[in-house]
Amino acid sequence: MATISAKDVMKLREQTGAGMMDCKKALEEAEGDFDRAGDILRERGIAKAAKRASKVAAEGIVYALVEGNTGVLVEVNCESDFVSKGEKFHAVVETIAKFILEKRPADVAQLLTSDMGGGKTVETFVSEQTGVIGEKISVRRFTVYETNGLLETYIHMGGTMGVMLDFACPVSDATKALAHDLALHTAFTKPAYLTAEEVSAETLDHEREILMQEVRNDEKNANKPEKVIANIVEGKVKKFYEENCLLEQKFVKDDKVTVKQLIAQAAKETGAPVSLTRYVFYVMGEGIEKKAEDLSEEVAKQVEAMKK
Repeated sequence: MATISAKDVMKLREQTGAGMMDCKKALEEAEGDFDRAGDILRERGIAKAAKRASKVAAEGIVYALVEGNTGVLVEVNCESDFVSKGEKFHAVVETIAKFILEKRPADVAQLLTSDMGGGKTVETFVSEQTGVIGEKISVRRFTVYETNGLLETYIHMGGTMGVMLDFACPVSDATKALAHDLALHTAFTKPAYLTAEEVSAETLDHEREILMQEVRNDEKNANKPEKVIANIVEGKVKKFYEENCLLEQKFVKDDKVTVKQLIAQAAKETGAPVSLTRYVFYVMGEGIEKKAEDLSEEVAKQVEAMKK
């Protein structure tokens, strides 16, 4: 029997709108053949996508919840900005965030198949709330951190972006203030890496190639020796680190110090080790292609549908 991964199940679910367990059973029966699994679902009348399954859920909110030493950052999407601001939608997101903190699922696929009690899965709950709210709801992603130090979260403008940082440090007014400042900093700068060491050799090689070409194409460098050109490129590489690595970035409130130096200062002032061990940020809807349709075309479609 073919091995069916959670990723395969999610892929078929996205294609058909059928439930997770139905997709898993169909893939097992079809021995991993997606086309055949789709046919099986259609034959059984299961692949009846929900009324709004074809809609694009590109709005929504990023939500953060911390309880004790554990925190979650989650993005839940809906179709319209209006619904994303509503109390009902926020209640759904809060329920999902609390469930994630309690059950700690490994990923979205496991979350959706998790039992909420009474035989109801999270996927069933989300489907029911889609019916109540009247828009497609989709749990897109989440991150859970458990810490022995300090967790700090920041949600920007009601959920358009969210940040969660994990600090290894004693909890004090000073470290709380530092954590808050760096959460705001992270939301503003959106770093790609925590440290320079995280940048892969392949990424650096690619960046150097681009920078070398950029330097050579600059007319003012036309007659400069190769050694000078190489030094210019390395200077730009350093700038790349400063722009993309959180600890190497200049602090937004004081560009005379880097984030790394700011943390070192905090450690010196508190007399205890302080370090930022990891971070995550979500920009709501990032990477989701919003379906743009001309209003006249949409009206024409609705009129045509009424004639049938």
